Amino acid sequence: MADLFRPFWREGDDPFRRLVVQTTLRFMEVEAAGGIVLVVAAVIAMIWANVGFGSYDDFWHTHLIVDIGIWSFDQSLQHVVNDVLMVVFFLVVGAEIKREVTHGELRDPRQAALPIAAALGGMLTPAGLYAVLNAGGAGSAGWGIPVATDIAFALGVLALVGRGIPLQLKIFLLTLAVADDVGGILIIAIFYSESIQVEWLAGMVGAVGFLLLVKKLGFRHSGIHAVGGVFLWLTLWEAGVHATLAGVILGLIVPADALYDRQGTIRRIDYLLQRLRHVEEDPDPVVRDRDAHEAFMQIKHVSNEAESPMERLEEGMAPISAFVIVPIFALANAGIKITGDSIDAALSSEIAWGIFLGLLLGKFVGIVGLSALAVKLGIAYKPEQLRWSQLCGAALLAGIGFTVAIFIANLSFDANETELLEAAKIGIFAASIVAAVLGYSLLRYQRSH
Repeated sequence: MADLFRPFWREGDDPFRRLVVQTTLRFMEVEAAGGIVLVVAAVIAMIWANVGFGSYDDFWHTHLIVDIGIWSFDQSLQHVVNDVLMVVFFLVVGAEIKREVTHGELRDPRQAALPIAAALGGMLTPAGLYAVLNAGGAGSAGWGIPVATDIAFALGVLALVGRGIPLQLKIFLLTLAVADDVGGILIIAIFYSESIQVEWLAGMVGAVGFLLLVKKLGFRHSGIHAVGGVFLWLTLWEAGVHATLAGVILGLIVPADALYDRQGTIRRIDYLLQRLRHVEEDPDPVVRDRDAHEAFMQIKHVSNEAESPMERLEEGMAPISAFVIVPIFALANAGIKITGDSIDAALSSEIAWGIFLGLLLGKFVGIVGLSALAVKLGIAYKPEQLRWSQLCGAALLAGIGFTVAIFIANLSFDANETELLEAAKIGIFAASIVAAVLGYSLLRYQRSH
């Protein structure tokens, strides 16, 4: 069975793949591409909602019903996107976190100290600012909304700045956003889960135990991880813990080490190529074809295992997350009917202002302030190539909270609290747009000086 995480569209050389697929792949390799697609999807949702809000609302609130006797599922399409499809997004997030911890910047405590301190300040300050503005009010549950940073959007804007930006700045922003995601995931798990069903929680522990046992026994095929992940999602869903966390847990468990190292891969492939040459000397065509097929299959296996399951997961699922799942999420959640009344309501809403100031001002002050304090106290060090003015630009880009911020907003307010949710989304949109423009402008200015 083909690896579930191996993208099928990369194989083949027919005219369709050359003209269409390869062009698409080249676009997808552009760093800003994910952010561009996300913005386009959000704009389409806004146009759809304002041209035909009734059709937009009716479509995403159409119910999908699955009933197999022992288990039933009855949720709107919007909830299917948020609670099922977004598992893929969080799966990639979990894999990114593990990659940074095992092979990336988070592996070295000294290198990770600065972005982790920045992420901590960029979570506590926005949450505190929002809480002060909304203490005791109807929007008090939304304090977690301005905590998150949208990795794809922020890195996309950074890529648009162009050359002249030091690599250390990209690493800083990426590591900050990953650490930010860890905080956001913990907030979702602890504060935005429903009433816990203990018996299903025990099932969740069993699912995690199964995945860890599979890893311990050396099973590396994605199919068995996918089966364990589905069961984990089901137990989390029924337990009342937000089911998308199944993706994060699975991404953290998937093995991060390749079965064969570089030298081992070279030795095995050399041996198999020599064997293949001997096979071609066999006079029996049936035996020759059979042995050649076996050698080719072994070469494919060795090449496949030269990558870790985590790398294969990211290679296969990251494009699906960035270019399919997240845009669909934006389509399902970014559609707000903008009217004079809704703008007036947002301008007088503590929720909208709490989110706007939290993402824009709170992120900036928290990231820059705690970074400077960590460096001054000797807890962290700032690379010489990274100027404080550039770090300020990155702090502004961290205020782009689009995807996860909307996700937490949907968890903060009930479906019948539409006015609160709309105010929250307007605050998210406004802050993300202003943060993107200011961050881009500052970094562009820095690049030319």
